[in-house]
Amino acid sequence: MKSEERFEFGKNWRAFLETVDETRIEEAQESLRQKLGRDSLGGERFLDIGCGSGLFSLAAHRLGAEVVSIDYDQECVGCTQTLRDRFGDDVQGRWTIHQGSVLDESFMLALGEFDVVYSWGVLHHTGDMNRAIELASRRVCPGGQFFIAIYNDQGGASRRWLAIKKLYHRFPSFLRPVWVVAVASVYESKFAFARLARFGNPLPFADWRAKKNDRGMTVWYDWVDWIGGLPFEVAKPEDIVMPLRKRGFTLDRLTTVGNGWGCNEYVFERVGPEAVEEVREDSLT
Repeated sequence: MKSEERFEFGKNWRAFLETVDETRIEEAQESLRQKLGRDSLGGERFLDIGCGSGLFSLAAHRLGAEVVSIDYDQECVGCTQTLRDRFGDDVQGRWTIHQGSVLDESFMLALGEFDVVYSWGVLHHTGDMNRAIELASRRVCPGGQFFIAIYNDQGGASRRWLAIKKLYHRFPSFLRPVWVVAVASVYESKFAFARLARFGNPLPFADWRAKKNDRGMTVWYDWVDWIGGLPFEVAKPEDIVMPLRKRGFTLDRLTTVGNGWGCNEYVFERVGPEAVEEVREDSLT
């Protein structure tokens, strides 16, 4: 892939940092609590792969975890450092940040094992999604959780989205926001008609608030990330679940977007070492 076709996520997140406040941080913490099914991460190690803005690293830190944040994009590393300096409480070595790739096996091995490995909407942007998922899953300790979000495979619709993303990268920088507005306007209009067809309020504000409440994100920066995000790979749920099951993981929670676009969310648990062979043997019968 040409270097110009790799989306500069860090620049998007740098602008997003201006919107981060205590309310948004609490929303991110609540999202982690709900998705992981626990109120605290005290005494646990948390690996944030593709930390982006650093918001969810900060949320895990606030929940008591020892956090390690990594990102391929040096600008994202800088964003996370800024957020840690601005909002981190009594860090004292409990939150470290590194520039590196999930596809670098020796780099990942040196990080050690973690009670929670978290990577939301990242591994499908690496250029080798399946390998990225495998290397990330190896960092989960027995009994630990693996929380990932991967773009849903829509078939032909996903191929159309790939074309939209590639076109974004063919525009000069000053025209890219115009393309985002154009594409987003088409889809927001479709969403409005769908709400109206269900006899609901066609205005999008309730959906936008739900997005903010779910992950502490803003609609605009999500649209920019979605329309510009390359590399781009997709997967059906079974494409994610079955390989991880063979590696000794059980699926605790799955939240899908159905036939729609966006990310399916997976929360796995890695079974203890004594159970891994039983899971593998069962998968062959």
